[in-house]
Amino acid sequence: MLRYAKRVITVIIGMTVLLFGIALLVLPGPAFIVIPIGLAILATEFAWARRSLRIIRESAEKGVEKLNLGVLFPKLTALWMKLRGSSPRKSEPGQPRPASDQSNNRELGS
Repeated sequence: MLRYAKRVITVIIGMTVLLFGIALLVLPGPAFIVIPIGLAILATEFAWARRSLRIIRESAEKGVEKLNLGVLFPKLTALWMKLRGSSPRKSEPGQPRPASDQSNNRELGS
């Protein structure tokens, strides 16, 4: 009975946060933060929410790599990699940087 009550409360809270995040897509507010929070709450009980959260996380990581945001926010990137259990990619002083880094610098006028 207690397990059922916990699941019902989790669903109510998770769906409320998720729906609020979806509403924030058209209203002013941080939908890109609220929606994953709602999915994380629902992921404690449902596999579909875990899959959706994983897809969002992977898409965000690809976007960070594609936009080269790790260079702009090195401390945040290092913290994220530490939490994930991997190390950030750094080029050694004697090694050339990846081609994606070099093309971004040309675009910025460096």
